[in-house]
Amino acid sequence: MSFRIQPPAPSTPNRCQLFGPGSRPAIFEKMAASAADVINLDLEDSVAPSDKDSARANVIAAIGDIDWGAKTLSVRINGLDTPYWHRDVIDLVEKGADRLDRIMIPKVGCAADLYAVDALVTACERARGRARPLDFEVIIESAAGITHVEEIAQGSPRLKAMSLGAADFAASMGMATTGIGGTQENYYMLHAGQKHWSDPWHWAQAAIVAACRTHGVLPVDGPFGDFSDEDGFRAQALRSATLGMVGKWAIHPRQVALANEVFTPSVAAVTEAREILAAMEEAKAKGEGATVYKGRLVDIASIKQAEVIVRQAEMIAAE
Repeated sequence: MSFRIQPPAPSTPNRCQLFGPGSRPAIFEKMAASAADVINLDLEDSVAPSDKDSARANVIAAIGDIDWGAKTLSVRINGLDTPYWHRDVIDLVEKGADRLDRIMIPKVGCAADLYAVDALVTACERARGRARPLDFEVIIESAAGITHVEEIAQGSPRLKAMSLGAADFAASMGMATTGIGGTQENYYMLHAGQKHWSDPWHWAQAAIVAACRTHGVLPVDGPFGDFSDEDGFRAQALRSATLGMVGKWAIHPRQVALANEVFTPSVAAVTEAREILAAMEEAKAKGEGATVYKGRLVDIASIKQAEVIVRQAEMIAAE
């Protein structure tokens, strides 16, 4: 273990991030009443250029007018390569209520992108006299973003979460697919004449998890495009959770319960984790560094794994 201690990620539920376009204020109340941990009001891809100004006004009004409960409230601004993002930031900070928790920055390609937004947000907060600093979440959705993922993960003290945006990522990488997340028809291996589909997003997710865990940031899986395919969503979410991601986007309300199901530790998993911790306490009392639990060896590393599950369950229960 390095003497540089790995910082903990924020202790904030992030199992499901529900997205809704800022141009559709009629759905905001329903989003607030959902079971999602995070609400993302979108000013970017889901909003037409002609609706950018009105969507921004809708979102600014909703931040203060709607009861968002204990949810994390986030707004996805437009990309830094557009003429909209600076007005998004200025108006959100200077005109919006302090209830806003996060700004989501899309298509981040390097740490300098965070620096640019951070500088503008800081100036606006000082001008406004905002007491609570805004957090950031970034989306990795380009070849540049995944190449610079570690420098991005340490690019701003405001950064709390990082997501994979599969669609734009695939386009940037030149991937031969129009699918958003999940397995892809032509990405398979043959064994004994049978097709076995692999996960084309696995390596990018693993890189994001490693960078996030190194620097105390929450790693989050992005969208699954086919909201009619619940089994596909669940399978993708289970793979992401196994890799160490803490949650997933929902682009349709029916995906919220699925994400919460996968990223909430089951009663059986929590029970087993607590039993492992108890077994190791007994072993330590006897001066032993390892013991046997249900026929398998458990040791100090097993304690760390079990503690992750227990802490996650306790955090969700506390909310």
